[in-house]
Amino acid sequence: MLDETTKGVFTIAATPFLPDGALDFDSIDRMVDAYIAKGANGLTILGMMGEAGKLSSEESVAVTRRVIARCDVPVVVGVSASGFAAIRALSHEAMEAGAAGVMVAPPMGLRTDAQIESYFQTAAETLEGIPFVLQDFPLATGVQISTSVILRIVEDCPNCVMLKHEDWPGLEKISALRAASDGGARRISILCGNGGMYLLEELLRGADGAMTGFGYPEMMRQVYDTFVGGDLDRARDIFDAYMPMIRYEAQPGMGLAIRKHTLAQQGVIAHPTLRKPGAGLSAAAIAEVDALAERQKQRLSELGL
Repeated sequence: MLDETTKGVFTIAATPFLPDGALDFDSIDRMVDAYIAKGANGLTILGMMGEAGKLSSEESVAVTRRVIARCDVPVVVGVSASGFAAIRALSHEAMEAGAAGVMVAPPMGLRTDAQIESYFQTAAETLEGIPFVLQDFPLATGVQISTSVILRIVEDCPNCVMLKHEDWPGLEKISALRAASDGGARRISILCGNGGMYLLEELLRGADGAMTGFGYPEMMRQVYDTFVGGDLDRARDIFDAYMPMIRYEAQPGMGLAIRKHTLAQQGVIAHPTLRKPGAGLSAAAIAEVDALAERQKQRLSELGL
């Protein structure tokens, strides 16, 4: 079960589709196996980069059951929705299937601290004790959650056990949260997102690991393990080898198409299909990604990876 001590790398899983947009269950199996082989301590499914908003409720349940049945690492299920009834329904389906916990993002439209606090208090009550991850991703949700509000949510909601931190810039927020817990506030796990773009700095600020996706998810585990092992210089060298691809994948509106292309190129999924609405990559973009991949391979080889 997910709790405040959780650490390591939880890979945000893509949702594979066939060329016609139907769910690709064979690729789900292959993807789960690949993520675990590449070092995932856990998986997070049905997140924003998992195209959760494009799935029906029945499809969300089907994906959840398939992933959990396939793997032996903890699975966190994104249950964000416009209404609490939908959150409750998918959360209970997920936990009955064997999930370790769920993830909740605030809906667009919350503007004041009081609105944000009230929303998560109601969400916590709706979940009836199910451990949940508070997803703080203002670039996607438009909801700015201050450090003080996070601390009040953590104090008021015992089943809030983790922050998925992907504020940008947000390093000072990590430092402030850790200073607060050092001063007596309840300490929760902090796993970070943003495609791993600031992973080293986040770890240095006190994060417990990563909860994000990337076309080469082994990067997070390699950097995390090397950092925890105390070799910061090598952790920087490994991160630097992947940085051009991380930067390219971070392009707004293109990131998921790039990620699915690289996963398909590696044989992790069969097709790079995004469910509509969602565009693919141009020939020029594919050439750029493939060139970056080749250069990345060379730099990793120089590092013995």
